[in-house]
Amino acid sequence: MSEREKTVLHVDDDPALLRIVSARLSAHGYRVISETSVERCMVRLLEEDCRVAILDIDMPGKDGLELLTDIKRLDGGIQVIMLTGLVSINTILESMRRGAEACIFKPVTDYDQLLETLEGTFKKVDRWWGTLDELNTRKTRQTTSK
Repeated sequence: MSEREKTVLHVDDDPALLRIVSARLSAHGYRVISETSVERCMVRLLEEDCRVAILDIDMPGKDGLELLTDIKRLDGGIQVIMLTGLVSINTILESMRRGAEACIFKPVTDYDQLLETLEGTFKKVDRWWGTLDELNTRKTRQTTSK
């Protein structure tokens, strides 16, 4: 995967957590864009062409579940992982209902789960792009054969 393909937008209102997660993920080859502003999240997704986002749920103003819904309305192909301190079955179910790939609880003491989730998420993104490429190839063949 290229650096562009491994770009992750991480949105959390805790700057210290953003720094820690960024350092951990960067050490494993991810390019992490950290954002404390929920309002800037959508702009950053578009500016940076991010295909994967990590969102906190409990943030001031718009919460992460609302942000998840907005992201999926913008582009259902953007994969979202929830990273939250709200530990409950309702958190998991609501995240999944709204289209999250996974829900991981804070504090993160072992980053293997997050890294494995990211790896699987980027594989899913690659499969989607592969499908779109195949569709474009088929359309091109149909157009040129007419």
